[in-house]
Amino acid sequence: MRRPLAVTADQELLDDLLRIAAAAGVELDVAHDARHARRGWAAAPLIVVGDDLADDVARLSPPPRPDVVLVTLTGEDPTTWRRCVAVGARAVLELPESERLLVDEFAEAAEPSTRSGQIICVVGGRGGAGATVLAASLALGAARSGMRTMLIDADPLGGGIDVVLASEHDTGARWPDIVGREGRVSFSALQRALPSIGELTVLSWDRGEPQHIPQVAMRAVLEAARRGCDLVVVDLPRHITEAAAETLSRATATLLVVPSDVRGVLASAQLLAALRRHTADVRIVRRPGTVTADVVATSLGAPCLATIPQRRGLTEALDRGDPPPILRVCSTLLHALLQAA
Repeated sequence: MRRPLAVTADQELLDDLLRIAAAAGVELDVAHDARHARRGWAAAPLIVVGDDLADDVARLSPPPRPDVVLVTLTGEDPTTWRRCVAVGARAVLELPESERLLVDEFAEAAEPSTRSGQIICVVGGRGGAGATVLAASLALGAARSGMRTMLIDADPLGGGIDVVLASEHDTGARWPDIVGREGRVSFSALQRALPSIGELTVLSWDRGEPQHIPQVAMRAVLEAARRGCDLVVVDLPRHITEAAAETLSRATATLLVVPSDVRGVLASAQLLAALRRHTADVRIVRRPGTVTADVVATSLGAPCLATIPQRRGLTEALDRGDPPPILRVCSTLLHALLQAA
């Protein structure tokens, strides 16, 4: 892997750059003078020039290239922008104020985005609606069609979506190993750490004491998944936590699974009002029952995208450890959701 190049003879600045790069999970090549910088100028994915060597670099007239930034510890220096132009930098980053931006610069250089995944949320209108099975089926179907997919279990009280996938004994990290993360996360590192089923990467819960998902941890996971995947499916809890709100704000669409009975529609209406405070696109996926699809859609004021057929023996099959069936309706749902994105 090519490494970003830091060009500086200022030890204080270099210490800061090494620390910031470590926060991004990146190692740096270092040039302590302008002449050494020329050797890696063309190949480095990102060049960070310290303002102490900017004039020396400019005098060597290196070939123009993108992804050069000038970094300084000295604010409000009127000559900084002159140096920026002279070395062909696209930005000046003043430390420590711009540390977070530089973390992102380093991480993007080391692991550029290869995908721009759509985020689909699934939530049950009431308990037992079947949202988890639908989320797992959507993710499995997408992965088997060749899409790089990540399935995220955002419900600490749901029992673990890996149980639905019959993969609870697979080795790999679970949420308790991730919740302390914040800032940018490498998708390749995340993918290596988590259990996978073919093209499907799964982030679920263990069977320990439920934990709170910090908003920053959810944001970091979602951003990594979006950069590395074609599709991200998130199984949400019915209670809108900060992490759930973060997910909804980034969602391409949210599927609300509604049991078609009076209690199911009433409970779904309450949840729908809460969802709409955080996301604009909510679609109804209906479970068959005593209330017709037209009445469900009219009562909720939201389009009914599909109806999930009843599957006899589904609970027994899942209890035996069979993976969830990839319902035919899943391909219709995915097509409709991704076409509209």
